[in-house]
Amino acid sequence: MVILHQYHEIKGSNDRPIPIDIHYIESSKAMPIAIFAHGYKGFKDFGAWSLIGDEMAKAGVVFVRFNFSHNGVTLTEPKEFNDLKAFGENNYSKEVDDFSTVIDFIHQLANAHSNWNNEKMCIIGHSRGGGMAILTAAENKKVKALITWASINNTQKRMPKGKVLKEWREKGVRYVINGRTKQQMPHYFQFYEDLENNKKRLNIEMKAKSLSIPWLIIHGDNDEAVALEDAETLHRFNANSEIKIIKSGTHTFSTSHPWNDPKLPKEMQDVFNLSLQFIQKI
Repeated sequence: MVILHQYHEIKGSNDRPIPIDIHYIESSKAMPIAIFAHGYKGFKDFGAWSLIGDEMAKAGVVFVRFNFSHNGVTLTEPKEFNDLKAFGENNYSKEVDDFSTVIDFIHQLANAHSNWNNEKMCIIGHSRGGGMAILTAAENKKVKALITWASINNTQKRMPKGKVLKEWREKGVRYVINGRTKQQMPHYFQFYEDLENNKKRLNIEMKAKSLSIPWLIIHGDNDEAVALEDAETLHRFNANSEIKIIKSGTHTFSTSHPWNDPKLPKEMQDVFNLSLQFIQKI
């Protein structure tokens, strides 16, 4: 079986580039489309995301990976955070806008492929990308199904308060360490202002409750970054959702970066299997 790849660059927020990788096979059957969004301090080439793309393609799914326009990596060095200014200028609104831009582009591109099924378009988000997927699914009617992996359930609860917030406002920037690279990652105060100015648009609970499409929530019971209770809360938000808990699942389901193994670890394989079954039922 030959796995085909397409690479595209489109314009995202502030005309910054969004690089896109597409995994697919030639098939006489109409294939569903899955568009995947990475999480906070992540990128499309992190860990096992490319391997998952190839495995999804083998199973008859058109799998799309992309970078948010302000995630901090560059086109020339897509696995390194070498544009911390862009990272600091990122915010939730830009990510939702980027996500919809990618969806609209893929929807149009699918018209040139008779076997890419726009009526079976699913979006997937990991961690913060899961939160962005929820918000985007509520806005973009091209989305027919939703999968969230280790998703956040609130855009505001991680915002600093009190003295830390006051200092952020005064200095205009606060830094968060990247545990993997040890870089000091900047967040300019516009991030907080964007959230305050767009509370309704960026309210995950409200948007989750408005969804009427099928939704699969997957979370590990050993997630060190986003509590399992967050997934259970998301499930309570929407009667159309179903939840699957991965035994021994960490935040990245036992994958890491870089990932050089040709196979997925059991926990991520479980995530893959559940996601594929869900997509095939759309």
